[in-house]
Amino acid sequence: MQRLTGLDAGFLSMETPTSPMHVAGLAVFDPSDVEGGWSLEQVKSLYAERLHLAAPFRRRLVTVPLGLHHPLWIEDPDFDLDWHIRHIAVPAPGGPLELAELAGHLVALPLDRSRPLWEMWVIEGLEHGHVAVLSKVHHAAIDGASGNEIIVATLDLEPNPPPTPPPDEPWQPDRVPSDVELLSYAATSLARQPFRVAKATTRTVRSTIDRQRLPGHPGTTPPPSMFSAPRTSINTAITGHRSYAMATLSLPEVKAIKNTFGVTVNDVVLALCAGALRRYFDSRGEVLDAPLVAMVPVSVRTSDQQGTLGNRVSSMLATMATDLDDPVERLQAIHEGMATGKERHAVGADALQDWAEFAAPALLGRAARLYSGMRVAGLHRPAFNVTISNVPGPPFPLYSAGARLVANYPVGPIFDGAGLNMTVMSYQENLDFGLLACPDVLPDVWSLADGLADALAELSKAAEKAGAKPAKGSRRAKADA
Repeated sequence: MQRLTGLDAGFLSMETPTSPMHVAGLAVFDPSDVEGGWSLEQVKSLYAERLHLAAPFRRRLVTVPLGLHHPLWIEDPDFDLDWHIRHIAVPAPGGPLELAELAGHLVALPLDRSRPLWEMWVIEGLEHGHVAVLSKVHHAAIDGASGNEIIVATLDLEPNPPPTPPPDEPWQPDRVPSDVELLSYAATSLARQPFRVAKATTRTVRSTIDRQRLPGHPGTTPPPSMFSAPRTSINTAITGHRSYAMATLSLPEVKAIKNTFGVTVNDVVLALCAGALRRYFDSRGEVLDAPLVAMVPVSVRTSDQQGTLGNRVSSMLATMATDLDDPVERLQAIHEGMATGKERHAVGADALQDWAEFAAPALLGRAARLYSGMRVAGLHRPAFNVTISNVPGPPFPLYSAGARLVANYPVGPIFDGAGLNMTVMSYQENLDFGLLACPDVLPDVWSLADGLADALAELSKAAEKAGAKPAKGSRRAKADA
């Protein structure tokens, strides 16, 4: 057995009927060079061979009676790979619109908590003979960094790789513990709680002191505070419906902008999202009383935690500077805000992880369901407007059962009060954007996705005027997915 951390358990507690808390990815493959074709059975065989490289795939939850403590992971004695890997097809013509519509529907479905918290859909019927794979894994099991490591472990660097070495020891399922055993475990763990509280208090005090000692930067704007974001049409109670859109932009073009203006790739990504959002709200005639604010997940995984599972993630708030007309000024404002925010955020991440341990799962779950059920998210100023995540991906080509990975679109969760998630993952020379929204609060997510390419063209033009020659090659997913 392995106990969930407080942060891992928090993603379970925050889940409501309208807000499934799984992360997903939509991978598009080209199987044209696979001898004999690419089949569902090949995919199943590949994953059966590599299950030991993805520990969450055979673990299921065991909950402590009465929600007295965080749940535990056990090696599922009833594990059935066929239940997790499924097959479906899109209707003709099988273009990006049809694929995105199906992806939105599948992402909206919650995972079965009586089984390991993941599923995979092999999607056929795409144009160009392509095949897509939609993978869903609960956020309680992985974060962006650990999920990326699983992706790389289950894919190949060449079309015909050598056989995967077997595990050092054969997999052994666990016995499902009784309620008495679980209650005894909870009592023992709770008895150590005062010592954990003392440790967390000490770290929090030190963190607060360290943050107060950080020097300020004259002329820079501090990062936005909670609930300073403007009210918008997307920051309200959501339904269980989901819509999805994709876009692919040129990574060399983004890097050229980065180099020209002395910022980071992540700064440019935020500026692209800001430009697209500014256009979207302008097109709706929606006037904002303050700059948009993004919640940006931040990995706090240390070097010695690489390869570990679960969540080592915190978050920070970033201004989108959507009140600025000039795209370069907007980019520089985002850069300055992120630099200041990272500096002041970095110290307190472990303290957040510590205090998450003491959240009562049952109480937190009831509070989340009550908040969602009362649909009050639109009655107060939002904590932030949109979630934007940038996950670095592999710069080299990957393969699955011989089929070449063409694109890898991420899918992040949304929840009440924040009905839009914009996540991007790099792959080779591309940045693959995945936009998940609730269509009842954001009716046309594709118009927002198309705005990303327009925002990139605007910044590229500015960079060219500044003396750079950005690489070309950006494209919209509508054109070639």
